[in-house]
Amino acid sequence: MRNKILLAVTLVCWSLVACGEGPESKSGSESGAAVLNVVCTTGMITDMAARIGGDRVKVTGLMGPGVDPHFYKATQGDLKYLSQADIVFYNGLFLEGKMEEVFEKMSGNRTVVAVARNLDKSGLRRPPEFQGHFDPHIWFDVDLWSQTIDAVEAALAQATPAGAADFRARADAYRVELHELHQWVKARIAEVPEARRVLITAHDAFGYFGDAYGIEVLGLQGISTVAEYGVNDVRHLVDIIVDRKVKAIFVESSVPERSINAVREGCVARGHNVVIGGTLFSDAMGEAGGGADTYVGMVRTNVNTIVGALK
Repeated sequence: MRNKILLAVTLVCWSLVACGEGPESKSGSESGAAVLNVVCTTGMITDMAARIGGDRVKVTGLMGPGVDPHFYKATQGDLKYLSQADIVFYNGLFLEGKMEEVFEKMSGNRTVVAVARNLDKSGLRRPPEFQGHFDPHIWFDVDLWSQTIDAVEAALAQATPAGAADFRARADAYRVELHELHQWVKARIAEVPEARRVLITAHDAFGYFGDAYGIEVLGLQGISTVAEYGVNDVRHLVDIIVDRKVKAIFVESSVPERSINAVREGCVARGHNVVIGGTLFSDAMGEAGGGADTYVGMVRTNVNTIVGALK
């Protein structure tokens, strides 16, 4: 009942943002051009908007390092940012949960864009345990994630036509960088012997990664961390690790370590000393200056950690 009340209060607050006045007037940049107030949910989207927008945008990210978007609840500060936003970018595919209902309402008086909106649905994973929804973790396939650039570029260009050429140039450069990153990931994963390409994490966020780069992925929890796991889930994963002599399993920066530690303890009790191969950045990027504070840096950090532990 307490959770329902909190949810109701949150939705009321978000509705006030959705039905409130439009964004404040744009401020000017040093060059005199109008600067767009852009608000993004996850760090990956925040990074993309900043890369494409350049000095024509002021980008605010709502979800910082270590934040789980599946559980995220908006703060009063978030409501202020959203009320002043010219454009709001979010992932979509139910990553942000109930927040998406409010984003849809907000679209009546400001530009609100789900970056996944134009993706070919035939290329999306649809796990049966996720209640008929698509897997929202699209950034783990770098090639698929690069396809979301179009939505960001188009929204920025529509809001600031004078910057369209600049946005296009930045978007094209980012596409080239992500294509090179995609090829690099494939080459790095190929360094791991095929029999050892088993990635075990706290929740099933890496499905697109596994499909794109040829590595089997197993998670203790389901697609969303909202899903609970039980003793049988731990036991099942322990059986797989022990039977297949998996070398390493991984924690995630946005998921409590106790879940994967329970799996490791179960393996040790069975006589198999599996190690924690490192921390992966799944639903959130890393701290500023840590190397995983950009999308490209996050991908490279994850892949180096995985290859280093399994190779």
